[in-house]
Amino acid sequence: MIHKRTLGVCYYPEHWPEAIWAEDARRMAETGITFVRIGEFAWSRMEPKPGTYDWGWLDRAIETLGAAGLKVVLGTPTATPPRWMADTLPDMFAVDKQGRPRGFGSRRHYDFSHRGYRVECARIVTAMAERYGVNPHLGAWQTDNEYACHDTTLSYSPAALSAFREWLAQKYQSPQALNRAWGNVFWSMDYDSFDQIGLPNLTVTEPNPAHTMDFRHFASDEVVSFNRLQVEIIRQHSAAPIAHNYMGRVTSFDHFKTGADLDIASWDSYPLGFLSDRLDATPDHKARFLRQGDPDNQAFHHDLYRAVGRGRWWVMEQQPGPVNWAPWNADPLPGMARLWAWEAFAHGAETVSYFRWRQAPFAQEQMHAGLLRPDSVSAPALGEAAQVARELAAMPDAGTGAAPVALVFDYASAWAWETQPQGRDFDYFLLVTSVYRGLRALGLNVDILPPDSADLSAYKVVLIPGVATLSAPLLDALARYKGQALIGPRTNAKTAEFAIPVPLPPNLPGLSATVARVESLQPGIEVPLQGGGAIRRWHEVLEGDAEVALTTADGTPAALRAGAITYIGGWLDETALGHLLRATCAAASVAVTEMPAGLRRRDTATHRFLFNYNPGPVTFDGVTIPPAGVHWQAL
Repeated sequence: MIHKRTLGVCYYPEHWPEAIWAEDARRMAETGITFVRIGEFAWSRMEPKPGTYDWGWLDRAIETLGAAGLKVVLGTPTATPPRWMADTLPDMFAVDKQGRPRGFGSRRHYDFSHRGYRVECARIVTAMAERYGVNPHLGAWQTDNEYACHDTTLSYSPAALSAFREWLAQKYQSPQALNRAWGNVFWSMDYDSFDQIGLPNLTVTEPNPAHTMDFRHFASDEVVSFNRLQVEIIRQHSAAPIAHNYMGRVTSFDHFKTGADLDIASWDSYPLGFLSDRLDATPDHKARFLRQGDPDNQAFHHDLYRAVGRGRWWVMEQQPGPVNWAPWNADPLPGMARLWAWEAFAHGAETVSYFRWRQAPFAQEQMHAGLLRPDSVSAPALGEAAQVARELAAMPDAGTGAAPVALVFDYASAWAWETQPQGRDFDYFLLVTSVYRGLRALGLNVDILPPDSADLSAYKVVLIPGVATLSAPLLDALARYKGQALIGPRTNAKTAEFAIPVPLPPNLPGLSATVARVESLQPGIEVPLQGGGAIRRWHEVLEGDAEVALTTADGTPAALRAGAITYIGGWLDETALGHLLRATCAAASVAVTEMPAGLRRRDTATHRFLFNYNPGPVTFDGVTIPPAGVHWQAL
């Protein structure tokens, strides 16, 4: 997909004296910014009292930005309902797993299942869409803000219980059908009516995993329908594209299903915060990339949200300096605000929007850096953003390059292995990203595919790690596939009702292979493999007549192959995975390039980019790239 690449910034005019708005807008335009996101936290200023609107300030802010040649991304303010609404709807708050209501005083203080709150959301979104839907300065919409942030997807409230029972009744039609699907004969858990069913929390020991999985599907569907409510209203009054800003390493709802109703997927990229807070990395790794971020985490999310957006995606919030929310908050290495932006563009981003314009001197995010300091003096990232804008102006527009390799990602599998991990450190996200890292280390472009993909023919290699239940479309696609497919571990290990299937897993087309037994391996325990490397975390004992593709040191099969399909019976360490990926790519005639540690490559339709995440220079292919450096050349 070919598009124009632009920069944006997040701005909160309600935080600043109106007298400085025009100067802010002038400086934004001078920097090379095109889009300015506003409004997503301003409900109390839009509607200070129930039914009493104050649009004047927002009218003037939009006009001021537009007069400077800027386009507005207008956010619906439903992530921060005002205090008066909490008084009007005292039961609108989510309830945590321990049964404690989550109250007012920060943000995201609502329950997706509360029908009264949805009525209020529809009202404010309707009022905004009617007023601004055809405004000439409107560039795009954003629904809400960061669904799921602060662990808010799952709620154990009376509203959630009522909606869950209705969801179950629609799905199963009778309690008897539900009892059969859940296996409620076990432990005498049969129900006589849907009204007897509770939420899967506060049980004596773990709840029925099928019960938990249905609750996870329900909770995800609530996010989807909450978002759809807003989208359908906006579309009645506006032709501007609609986005939502997802987050990094959040799997609690299905982003593919949510994104199906939107025009653009965007996400909020905080490489240093994620490295400190959300990555399972060694202390040495975190120290080495302290000021740059992990070399693969941001890229993985770029490719994921490109898939969620069906080709159209943005970075709605790009880290410009230290954040405020991680355990430790490092200052980026000079050049990283530029590198992060260019890496996003190389992965096909239309817009990279920095968060935020000016650092706030008050409230919860006062320690979160912006492009300006609180005194309006330029912060280091402002100059880097301006440099990116100048470079964008000199480079032709381009889409992302073709990928020979695809990786399937499935949100429901994350829920499945959280529900029944069997090993404390079995983490679906980490399994998938370990494979992605292995591919990036070989210099490959990677596409991410949804779990219902029906056509794999565009790819020479497809990888499907840990998908709990393979969909019928994907199974059919595998049966027709002519390339090389690497599948497992733990793939197709559960039915849709979260039972062990018979025939036993993996039950793949044309492959005589059975997972006879499984074991989870505690840290420090591993199964060595012939040729180097080992299985860690998860090991499967395989039986079958298929060709042995990988063998343990004691001679038992670790992977079995037939035709296009290879099934891997364990979580491979970096060494073993690297060997298998190289061999698979060679068999599929996919050329690989061994990348130096911390250096990453991405091809667009017209250019090859190199990104140096290292704290020191790297020489590669005759070019020396400085720390935090970006190098590109025409293809």
